[in-house]
Amino acid sequence: MPTETPETRPHLLEVIGLGKQVSSGNAPLQILQDIAFTVCAGEALAIVGASGSGKSTLLGLLAGLDLPSSGSVKLDGQDIFELDEDARAGLRGEKVGFVFQSFQLLPSLTALENVMLPLELAGAGDVQERARALLARVGLAARLTHYPRQLSGGEQQRVALARAFAPSPRLLLADEPTGNLDAATGAAVIDLMFELNAEQGTTLVLVTHDDALAARCARRIRLAAGRMADQD
Repeated sequence: MPTETPETRPHLLEVIGLGKQVSSGNAPLQILQDIAFTVCAGEALAIVGASGSGKSTLLGLLAGLDLPSSGSVKLDGQDIFELDEDARAGLRGEKVGFVFQSFQLLPSLTALENVMLPLELAGAGDVQERARALLARVGLAARLTHYPRQLSGGEQQRVALARAFAPSPRLLLADEPTGNLDAATGAAVIDLMFELNAEQGTTLVLVTHDDALAARCARRIRLAAGRMADQD
């Protein structure tokens, strides 16, 4: 039986001629232009570049949270911009997980409730049991009933990781996941993210300014002034 390689694995994500333009005073501002790449199932890709290069805008487009001015994004072969807003939201709930720099936990929910939420929205079974197991996996079995304000930054980001991986997404999008953490805590969170990613076979796309973090990915794309400067 032939061995599967990155070249023969199916593309989970396909980005074709993607561009984003917004109005700015009297002239349009081109934030992204002619972005094109593919990501194979199970691959880890880093998007790097200076502040203002368009990294976070690109991640928002990959998630279907924003609409492009040109081009398309295909997730599992489906052009997400052919879908209406509700259908895109449904696709995200089914196939996409998120980890943000600012954690984005719901302050009125406990750690356990934050992790249960995407499972409940997906209509999963054994919601509490699965959420408890994931929080134990990220080292927070003793913090289930704590609210975000009662957790450190590193603990909040571990809750966010558990929440992102809870519905077993096909694609995980991470936007500067260690940006609000000190170096040691950030390194521990990243180790955990890659461990969970390997265990679930998720496809990972992360935005980072950290070259050491980017080097842990199989491939990286560098943006400069809204264009692809190089990829390796």
